[in-house]
Amino acid sequence: MSQGDWYILLIVGGVFIVLGIGAVIWGIREEKKIFEELSKMPDLREFSMEHIEPQPGALKIGGWIASGLGLIMIIVGIILWRVG
Repeated sequence: MSQGDWYILLIVGGVFIVLGIGAVIWGIREEKKIFEELSKMPDLREFSMEHIEPQPGALKIGGWIASGLGLIMIIVGIILWRVG
């Protein structure tokens, strides 16, 4: 890696963190929406799994993974900045 490429890792890491936080928030909102729809139904047998579009658990886990990768990229970028 050349001497000035550390800032690319910082930028990409920051983008990953922002996207990861967005996915976690989206997952929480979707989960809340599903539970609110379930609580309005008098009988849960009316509810079918066809109503669930995105899986909120997958969104939240993917968001945490993206945030973790972004944090690692920022740490590596800072290390390369201090060393180089």
